[in-house]
Amino acid sequence: MSDQTKLQPLVPAPKVEVARSLTVADLNDLCDATDAAINGGGGFGWVDVPNRDAMERYWQGVIAMPARILLVARLDGVICGTCQLWKPPAHNEAQAHTVSLTTNFVAPWARGHGLAKMLVEKAEEVAVSEEFAVINLEVRETMERAIEIYEALGYVRFGMHPYSVRVADSVLKGYYYYKVINPKAVEQGP
Repeated sequence: MSDQTKLQPLVPAPKVEVARSLTVADLNDLCDATDAAINGGGGFGWVDVPNRDAMERYWQGVIAMPARILLVARLDGVICGTCQLWKPPAHNEAQAHTVSLTTNFVAPWARGHGLAKMLVEKAEEVAVSEEFAVINLEVRETMERAIEIYEALGYVRFGMHPYSVRVADSVLKGYYYYKVINPKAVEQGP
């Protein structure tokens, strides 16, 4: 008989939730994940990592804005990715049925656990609960895995912007997608 215990590897615990507030630890995790995403080429607008104060203010501002819904992905309790739903302005009655999905990323170290898909599915669930009928989004041409996920989830490409993003010395295309998440609301209106 051996006196050594054989350790079993832990199964990672991925989770996605709506963030209504951020603890100091959450804000730190969120900034670290954002740094990793920017350095990995997916900084949702940032090309270079901003200073920490600017990044903290950005995320605190997202939480403070009623027109934005922040969803966070966690792996073993650590925030490792996000997406946001941006609601249309209150005066935009013509597009009150649409919401935009943006700032969608998972830090490179947390990929491979299904979190990117979970973020989009949770965003759809939240958008339906908020009575939106359509989700719109844009994705860079270089984000091949994101494009695969969106298309597998039923998003329809309807356009292309040939000069959407400038990264280093390259200009990249942006692809526009939509998904009807509540067909009855589209047909009948509010």
